[in-house]
Amino acid sequence: MIASIMLVPVAYVISIVFQVGWPTLAPLVFRPKVGELLVNSVLLVLLGVPLCITLGVGGAWLVERTTLPGRRVWAVLLALPLAIPAFVSSYGWVSAVPSIGGLGGGLLIATLAYYPLVYLPAAATLRGLDPALEESARSLGLGSWRVFTSVVLPQLRLAIWGGGLIVALHLLSEYGAFALIRFDTFTTAIVVQYRSTFAGPAASALGGVLAVLCLVLLVVEASTRGRARYARVGSGASHPAPLLALGRSAPVALVALVLLAILALGVPLASLARWLSVGDAWGQRELPGAIIQTVVLAGGGAIATVVLALPVAWLSVRHPSRGSRLLEGATYVASSLPAIIIALALVTVTIRLVPALYQTPFTVMLAYVIIFLPRALVSLRAGIAQAPVALEEAARSLGSSPLMARVRVTLPLIAPAVGAGAALVALGAANELTATLLLAPNGTRTLATQFWSATSAVAYADAAPYAVLLIVLSLPAVAILFAQSRKRARR
Repeated sequence: MIASIMLVPVAYVISIVFQVGWPTLAPLVFRPKVGELLVNSVLLVLLGVPLCITLGVGGAWLVERTTLPGRRVWAVLLALPLAIPAFVSSYGWVSAVPSIGGLGGGLLIATLAYYPLVYLPAAATLRGLDPALEESARSLGLGSWRVFTSVVLPQLRLAIWGGGLIVALHLLSEYGAFALIRFDTFTTAIVVQYRSTFAGPAASALGGVLAVLCLVLLVVEASTRGRARYARVGSGASHPAPLLALGRSAPVALVALVLLAILALGVPLASLARWLSVGDAWGQRELPGAIIQTVVLAGGGAIATVVLALPVAWLSVRHPSRGSRLLEGATYVASSLPAIIIALALVTVTIRLVPALYQTPFTVMLAYVIIFLPRALVSLRAGIAQAPVALEEAARSLGSSPLMARVRVTLPLIAPAVGAGAALVALGAANELTATLLLAPNGTRTLATQFWSATSAVAYADAAPYAVLLIVLSLPAVAILFAQSRKRARR
């Protein structure tokens, strides 16, 4: 059942070609506008991903391996942009620089919003590397730069490839950030087509092309990841890696990091502060209702996601098999598709098969499950893997049934992982915009949709409180991600 739910968007993409027919789709796919969208989206990925990798790996290296002044402070500041949703960052930049737009504006906003997705895994990997390898390279006469490129950088390959894939998928699926600066991508065009033709052939054609781009990214990442093993045998060196003295380069590094912090954090937050000072923004009548509806939808989606992710994680850890791997893989493939594709799939399925579920809270939560299930799955897998099977066996030897042994022994041990997974899903769902706009019942007001409604009406002062609350709700998720990265590094 879980696999069938997760594969609904994939089945929708495949069914587009067969139901609409290639003679109808071909003119819609091979037209100048699609070519323009393809160029914009491909350039966004080809330029944005390397920029995010450069900033993420460079920031991680400065924080973890150099004598950078204030390293602990910078470790936190470099991760904080994740607390600001990309569309809120775009709102801040549009407020500060109204002329911002085009590919340059899209790259600026997307890079500043998404580079922490590379920084966090890169920093965690650097903290966990065996310094003995670098010491051996230096003893052979290699300089600091050669040690980094020939020893350290290859060991960051998984972090770079994984983080780069996530950034690329975000770039292809992002709607709000690019719509605010009027930069056309496949996702913004699909939303426009959907609203004008209600999931007509044009929207389906664009959705199919976008889905193919995402699947191509998955295949490229999987084929270039390599099969090298990065685990070490034994405990490695007992001391931390030596820090590289920056010397005269320290002021340059500090200036670069300050500039990055100003662009990623300072500009959006300064714009928010300016708009909050205009009028009585906190006195809006819709504000309390938006908070309640956001909590209900995001909380319900988080509970449903954890409930469905738990058996998948359990099978993956405790009963690994080809079937469990296929089930887990289905969750990642489905969630890699943009939220707009998932929303269109659910619109089509509910209208044709279960009309009573169209534009209901159930459908919104189902979209959250498909989009965010891997977030819960990763956390639950780690928690279950750390729960000793021997404790369950001891409980069963004392007379407990297998079910009661798991409830009494294992469940308390994995409770932190369950809570962390639920928190990550809930906060992701609270910031989700595209699927919520398309699937929510009429009259639904979440913080994200109310923010979007205000910005669409150029009522930036009215949008500010919703943006602030979205950031406040995102802070715990960033704290969890930061803590998990540090915890993994210590192992």
